[in-house]
Amino acid sequence: MIDSPPTPPSPIAVAVDIVVFTVADEDLKVLLIKRGVAPYKDAWALPGGFVREDESVDDAARRELAEETAVEDIYLEQLYTFGEVDRDPRDRVVTVAYFALIDAQSVQILGGTDASQAAWHSMYAAPELAFDHNTILELALRRLRYKLEYAPVAFQLLPEEFTLSQLQATYEVILSQPLDKRNFRRKILNLGILRDTGRTRSDGPHRPARLYAFRQERFEQATGGKVIFSF
Repeated sequence: MIDSPPTPPSPIAVAVDIVVFTVADEDLKVLLIKRGVAPYKDAWALPGGFVREDESVDDAARRELAEETAVEDIYLEQLYTFGEVDRDPRDRVVTVAYFALIDAQSVQILGGTDASQAAWHSMYAAPELAFDHNTILELALRRLRYKLEYAPVAFQLLPEEFTLSQLQATYEVILSQPLDKRNFRRKILNLGILRDTGRTRSDGPHRPARLYAFRQERFEQATGGKVIFSF
């Protein structure tokens, strides 16, 4: 019996798509781009693009982020790989999804080469997106909420110095539920991972609020990098 020659593999393109979260205007926001080219021309989508032959998927994600936001030092985590056969009408495309966290004050939205517009949208009022990007977005939110329970990811969404009210508001918009103010402050301060900067900030007629900074080294020393943020 003569073996038939192996069937050559079909070409598969590899892409990256990034869910970029921030907190602004008391809301959890996600960065979306309006596609300037087909398919899905004029539809909103997640920022992303194809992986080049000379780069890893992680490098591709960082490059796309830098092109969209002009920020290079950003929290970036691989989320999941999406490979449904019909997810892209052009060809067989597998995408590696990421999620990124950034302080809204430190980012400048630029828009990539295939985008006619880029803007922040409420996570909870996101439009119908191109491809399978709504599915990616929903998974990213679940991952963010899960990590909020054991990792200090909320601090990636804040400036270096922040008030306790800002920190609590960040937790509330991600969890989409109110938290008891007294209980939250007691628990977060008892963890010993915040440093009082000695500075204050005034917001309106209220008493100036203390400014704090996150102590990464203290978090790692005191908890071994493991803690349950239960509020």
